[in-house]
Amino acid sequence: MKLENKVVLMAGAGSSAPGWSIGKASCVTLARHGAVIVALDASLDAAQDAAEEVRKVGGKALAVQADVTDQAAVGQAIALATHEFGGIDVYVANAGIGKIGGVAETQTADLDRVYQVNVQSLLTAAKLVIPGMVQRGGGSIVTISSVAGIRYLGYPHLAYGVTKAALIQFTRMIAHEYAADGIRANTVVPGLIDTPRIQKNVSSAFSKDNDADEVRNKRNQQVPMQRMGTPWEVANAIAFLASDEASYITGTELIVDGGLTGKF
Repeated sequence: MKLENKVVLMAGAGSSAPGWSIGKASCVTLARHGAVIVALDASLDAAQDAAEEVRKVGGKALAVQADVTDQAAVGQAIALATHEFGGIDVYVANAGIGKIGGVAETQTADLDRVYQVNVQSLLTAAKLVIPGMVQRGGGSIVTISSVAGIRYLGYPHLAYGVTKAALIQFTRMIAHEYAADGIRANTVVPGLIDTPRIQKNVSSAFSKDNDADEVRNKRNQQVPMQRMGTPWEVANAIAFLASDEASYITGTELIVDGGLTGKF
């Protein structure tokens, strides 16, 4: 894929627990295709870990700590990346959080916080990266939603599902507003993916004992392909949409779910 010397700002680049997250796998995958990676994460250790993995495969990377809801911090990160590499060609909005619970369990503060991270952060970043992309003659924005944003998956995940649905429409709006400027915006919609978040965030929804193996088995059985996806499979979709091979693709969604959404 054509990503040689493209500067990619990956928000949510790290992993919340040991192992390969979508963000970290995407950093490495993009680097293997020639991209320069700016690994941004709320945790400096996580950002540095992602950057180090990029360097292990011969790529160039810069680790930056920033909370995606902090406009000043994100602005500083973009300014640093621009100083180091000349600008941002690709922005990947991968930072996200969730909150288990339905209407009764979800508090207004819960929804506000999830919205800030999953949706409002895209507005913050878009305002900062798009002007530079326009000046450079174009760019690509790839957002990471979830099948929870288009389907009910069998357990209450209100704040997460609502915000991931909003993210899809937000991305479409960016695509149409800036298409004439050469900026493409698309969404990758992962299904059930085997990442470190399973144990940390969603085990309680599937297992009373927070048993990771039980969770994996149940999630595998939900998917027509009888397995969860890997972070690398999502990373390949992100790399494609970021690349010049997707030059005529904008304002759409690429679902990576092993057939899950077609099941319902």
